[in-house]
Amino acid sequence: MGVTIGGVEACKGPGVPLVGTFDLRQALDRTIAGKGCAYSFIDSQTVRLSPIRPVPPPPRPVVTARATVTTPEPVAPLAPLIINAGKRPLRLGSLPGGVSVIGSPQLQDTGVGETGSVARQTAGFITTNLGAARNKILLRGLSDGTFTGRTQSTVGTYLDDVPVNYNAPDPDLRLIDVDRIEVLRGPQGALYGGGSLSGIYRIVTRQPELGTYSASIGSTIATTESGSNSYRFESVVNAPIGQKSAFRAAAYHDVDGGYLDDVNLRLSNVDKTTRQGGRAAWRLDLGDWQVKLGGAVQNVSSKDTQYVTLAPGGPRRANQVRETHRNRLSETSLKITGSGDWGQLESVTGYVTHRYASRYDATLALTEFAEEAVELGLYDESARVRMAVQDLIYTAPEIGRLRFMVGGFLATSIEEGDADLRARVGNISRSYYDEDRKDRLNEYALYGEATYDLGAGWKAAVGGRAFKTTVHTRSYVTAPYPGNSRDLDREAGFSGFSPKVSVQRDLSGGGLIYALSSEGYRAGGFNSGGLTTPSETRRTFRPDHLRNYEIGATLNPFRGRVNLRAALFYDDWRDIQTDQYFASGLSYTANIGDGRNRGLEVEAAWRATPHLTISGNALFNEPKLTRIEPGYGIADTASLPGVPDVSFGSLITYQRPITALTTLMLTAETGYIGESRLTFDPRYSPSMGGYYTGKLSAQLMTDRWRAALFVSNPWNSSSDTFAYGNPFSFGQVRQVTPQRPRTWSLALTANF
Repeated sequence: MGVTIGGVEACKGPGVPLVGTFDLRQALDRTIAGKGCAYSFIDSQTVRLSPIRPVPPPPRPVVTARATVTTPEPVAPLAPLIINAGKRPLRLGSLPGGVSVIGSPQLQDTGVGETGSVARQTAGFITTNLGAARNKILLRGLSDGTFTGRTQSTVGTYLDDVPVNYNAPDPDLRLIDVDRIEVLRGPQGALYGGGSLSGIYRIVTRQPELGTYSASIGSTIATTESGSNSYRFESVVNAPIGQKSAFRAAAYHDVDGGYLDDVNLRLSNVDKTTRQGGRAAWRLDLGDWQVKLGGAVQNVSSKDTQYVTLAPGGPRRANQVRETHRNRLSETSLKITGSGDWGQLESVTGYVTHRYASRYDATLALTEFAEEAVELGLYDESARVRMAVQDLIYTAPEIGRLRFMVGGFLATSIEEGDADLRARVGNISRSYYDEDRKDRLNEYALYGEATYDLGAGWKAAVGGRAFKTTVHTRSYVTAPYPGNSRDLDREAGFSGFSPKVSVQRDLSGGGLIYALSSEGYRAGGFNSGGLTTPSETRRTFRPDHLRNYEIGATLNPFRGRVNLRAALFYDDWRDIQTDQYFASGLSYTANIGDGRNRGLEVEAAWRATPHLTISGNALFNEPKLTRIEPGYGIADTASLPGVPDVSFGSLITYQRPITALTTLMLTAETGYIGESRLTFDPRYSPSMGGYYTGKLSAQLMTDRWRAALFVSNPWNSSSDTFAYGNPFSFGQVRQVTPQRPRTWSLALTANF
């Protein structure tokens, strides 16, 4: 019938074959009969199964024995979730490649609210730690450095079906009212195009539900040792509009208290961050067609960055100015889906605006070349990105053993940026550098994938993407002596083909083994920054591309009580793009050379008892530079920056009823990030990392209420996390980005 069914773990007992002719509702009614579950339609092609909670019996005058209560099993890590990461609905475990999914129950049970919290639960998922909406995501040990400049992100961030990021820092969207998080590792150039060099991070929100009114409110208060308090408020509402339409909205307001003191400015807890935003979606069902209109907005404001410097007497923060950051993201999308005997057609139209601005203390850098004593140096940068995308996908019905899909993609973006470097000398403000820059990028692509059933459980798939990208850059630089003023107006085009080939064998119990080859790419561009005109070798940067080869398996032994996924991979990365810095602290993009990474990633979950679930993940890899461009003076033994050889995480969940209506849940998370270096050049890059993260929780739950107590960083570690705060003091001082001290949080949620 072309219908996707999720949540099948809610139905108890063995399945019963259906023999005969039924319509969809008749088939579903027979399927759930006596299984303790019910079904609801998410849309015309998606059905969700959910457990029926038993009605408590009326109280008896005399109780002679304790009532037996059925315990809901903590199945979140093992649930057979339905994903759309391959641009068509597939059961998790049936897609060849490094795919991880964190479902809504696990997100709520472990208090996952932002991108950094996802890292502990996903193999090879690492973020830098400069501050909310200032970080980079790194996947599978593929890093082009910690700084964010002109290079396109190596990880594509998607909100539902729309990309929301190009070369800006990760917007760190609040994970409220989210159905699941999907993470695809390895290059995804065939289906997702440029900017998916090392993978995809996709946030799938809950859709409006027909015929059901529901609402929830929640609040959290938190206290950080040696820091200021934090709090969060959130609310969600779902309202039907007639029989064929529904509306859903979510809103939130967060304040994360600071925990660092600046001894020079004589301020405490300077790194306070405020985040507020919301989403809204409207859905209309018209038989075989569905229309969804959605929008999202988020504002993040940080009072300061999160680093300290090593100095005699210990680490301290002693800046001349607070390093503020503002980040505003808004997104609007229209999705139209239709299906029938002819197949399925999906159109996604999106428009994204992203504004962000940062300030840095540039005193040390300006002191190096200023003719007079510099009292204060400031660097301010801001950018405004407007991006429109159109993605059209046709999925054909099965034709014998063949299934295929084809798509067309169009994206255009305009980025307008401003950078200003100035100093105060003798109470007089002087500008050393000012740049106004505008970039226009267009991408056109045709892509597709076909899968053929070879029989005996074997399948072969081939896909690819033919693309063309054009870049037009205009820049106006004003830089008095010792710099020079100049203008730039250049255009370039880049085209190519990104292939993907896989073969897999489906196993009984829902597992598979596979072999995969895929590619990813990023377009080239122009450098315009710097006090003086960049040298001939620095004026442009070339495209880079990555080839990935992997073999892997997904297994579900012991009647599905254990889920195991493992992959061996080898990545060949040519002409690596990276953001580098001149001595002045101003950035440029370069091709540093070639690299490779090989390794093993593992994810496993074990339902040890009806009450206890244990899951874990690990990445073991060996990233290296194999060729270095002349002129950088980097040792031949250099590694990719920010990529630890080892990282792992674990999650333990224990759940059981304590009364007829109340359930107790205990969770314990831990993660380890191995040692790595900040940049490609070990001469200016001391070792970082080698630290543990963790979170513990105790929760009481009923049908309508949830009370949770969390403690993050329970051992109160101050280890140096992976980040670098200020490029204008790079190589002059040692910076350390400590973990947030031990933090206690109390969260209350009510459902209506």
